[in-house]
Amino acid sequence: MSSSPTRRPVVLITGGAGFIGSTLALRLAATCDVRIFDTFARNALAGTGLDAHPAVTLLRGDVLDGAGVAAAMQGVDQVYHLASIAGVGTVLNHPVRTMRVAIQGTFSVLDAAIAQPVLPRVVVFSTSEVYGRQARNVSESDDTAVGPVSQSRWTYASAKLAVEHLAHAFGREHGLQVATVRPFNVYGPRQVGEGAVHHFVRKALLGEPLVVHNDGSQSRSWLFVDDMVTGTIATMERDEAVGQAFNLGNPDATVSVRELAELVVEVSGSSSPIVSEARDYPDIEVRIPSIDRARVLLGFAPEVDLRAGIERTIAWYRTGA
Repeated sequence: MSSSPTRRPVVLITGGAGFIGSTLALRLAATCDVRIFDTFARNALAGTGLDAHPAVTLLRGDVLDGAGVAAAMQGVDQVYHLASIAGVGTVLNHPVRTMRVAIQGTFSVLDAAIAQPVLPRVVVFSTSEVYGRQARNVSESDDTAVGPVSQSRWTYASAKLAVEHLAHAFGREHGLQVATVRPFNVYGPRQVGEGAVHHFVRKALLGEPLVVHNDGSQSRSWLFVDDMVTGTIATMERDEAVGQAFNLGNPDATVSVRELAELVVEVSGSSSPIVSEARDYPDIEVRIPSIDRARVLLGFAPEVDLRAGIERTIAWYRTGA
């Protein structure tokens, strides 16, 4: 008599209709039953086939609705909590909602998780902005730093830092197996919102000016979305990850914002000019991670270099956007 097949894990992704969440869902749907819980305010699912995938269930809801989150949580094995307000412009315009969604929404997710008969494992998304304006080769053991309360720019980073402390507190007090990840400038196909690569590629393909803020000298490490997903899944699956925070980025793909714009223009063959625009809100001057902890504990090693990632992104925007 043959043995019964192994049960597929049941996975909940809050914010699963977004850029990273939808890419994660595509990967997981091959081996898991995936529930995407999202308001669909930003929807990157078009063209993915996830809306008709037999292993995927789409659930419209808001993480501020604790009852809705609890219903979506029933019987899950793993939770990826990505739901958040994102984008500097959106944060500046809606600082209260930014903090409410981050903090109250994470309470909803963690409270629902510890109410399960069998506690799921949880990965919570934070941000590299918790390191403040000067984040050169920062490691997870370094002090975090956010700007003054007089500047709305820092509400997102402050809320995400609180979320990390909240997640790890649930782990210590309730025995929840939890880990947090700090993404560093993720880009790639299907990006929606306010990301620099999204802006540059769309403008370059239209022949319109690419706008860099101030002089464009801000340094960033750019991580292709497929590598982000690989690191995120490893964070979920590796026992060594429980109780840890991880930088997920690609320090080998570090250029200034202006250099990134120049690369997009070159690879796309565009004639777009690059123009500077003064911004009066504080920016992060340097954002480069140390990924030693992720290399050792997760086996994390980004595979897509910046030029290849930009080529793949442009190709998608030409055919799939």
